[in-house]
Amino acid sequence: MPAGNFEKLKYAFAYGADAVYAGVPIFSLRARENDFTKGIIKEAIEYTHALGKQIYLTMNIYAHNIKIDKFLDSFCEMSDLNPDGFIMTDPGLINKSLKLRPKSVIHLSTQANATNWATIEFWRDIGVQRIILPRELSIKEMTTIHEKVPDIELESFVHGAICIAYSGRCLISNYVNHRDANQGTCTNSCRWEFDLSVEKGSLVETEMARPEEKEYKPIDGKYSIKESKADGQQFELDEDEHGTYMMNSKDLCAIELLGELKDAGICSFKVEGRSKTIYYVATVARAYRRAIDDLMAGKPFDKNNLREIMATANRTLMTGFMKRRPDEYGENFEDGVSSPLTHRFAGVVKEYDAATGTALMDVKNRIEIGDTLEWMTPTETISQKLEAIEKPNGESVDVAHGGLTYRLPIPFEPGEYTMLRQVLREASLKPELIPVK
Repeated sequence: MPAGNFEKLKYAFAYGADAVYAGVPIFSLRARENDFTKGIIKEAIEYTHALGKQIYLTMNIYAHNIKIDKFLDSFCEMSDLNPDGFIMTDPGLINKSLKLRPKSVIHLSTQANATNWATIEFWRDIGVQRIILPRELSIKEMTTIHEKVPDIELESFVHGAICIAYSGRCLISNYVNHRDANQGTCTNSCRWEFDLSVEKGSLVETEMARPEEKEYKPIDGKYSIKESKADGQQFELDEDEHGTYMMNSKDLCAIELLGELKDAGICSFKVEGRSKTIYYVATVARAYRRAIDDLMAGKPFDKNNLREIMATANRTLMTGFMKRRPDEYGENFEDGVSSPLTHRFAGVVKEYDAATGTALMDVKNRIEIGDTLEWMTPTETISQKLEAIEKPNGESVDVAHGGLTYRLPIPFEPGEYTMLRQVLREASLKPELIPVK
């Protein structure tokens, strides 16, 4: 599971993760959403190992010359803290790191685009112990890789956002905002809402033009796009028969395919989302934990685990490239941001008062009297109709606003990691994993 910060790490383990990955500042592809420091990383590693679990440190940038010495210094510092492994991309930095610390465990990032068994054989030979496969591979291709190179560990992403470019090799953010995805500062520009404009020619020519034929004809004129919140700044845009190149991918969800992935030789399932909320981390971890436990026990897939996944905000879901090419099923043409479909994150328990049977809540999103709520713990979900809300001073109110604290009745004694969500509507299960809004 992703550990965007120490709090998310704790929730990931509480809700069932076996391992987490955390970004080393400056050298991770989540440089903007990273509050880890060396001291916090040390504490996180000690906390993880006390639980008997694993933590991998992500240092997966493609470095320019100016960062090489700092990268290697940081790698040595992090090595001394004894993490369970490093997730890296740059071949030169992997080579130098293994020379500095020959016993280090290196996992190859999905960013390295190791799409075939010959490439994976090469990485094995220079000392990499696990390959995090690109999200563009099918299960059939994964099976071939495992058969050809059986003596290396394979890890696969099973859930989370997918980059519209080839496993993160993207220049859109750099083009629009001068922030390089491969240096850890991607702004997710591909998912923004853009307005298309064209320099038109003659009014007469425009009005007399025939309707477009089905066969593609190259665009005639100079097109540009403008981000809806930008003020006047436009970017030139090219198009061919496949469309334009500002695209918004749906999110990956392979919870139904864990058995096939295991049979293909995958030893580790990975979830994207270091910038997501603790609610996302907890909900996804619990659903996959249950699905994995059922798989190992020989039980059939439980659709309730898929319903749990749909309780998180997403850009609608798909199985990626695992069963087929996504083609037209891979793009979301409606939303550039994740949206709640069946549930909304409502709050986190801060304190419990046994005498009154109430919990002091850190409320995340607006709730009101009459809402149907669900209390989440690592092991169960308990429904409740909200009948009372109090401010911390005891004043009764009808609405609790996000960002403030309130006291709510709770039907059980909550544990440390109990959180609250609001029920919006029942989950809709489609064969293509595409929820209808």
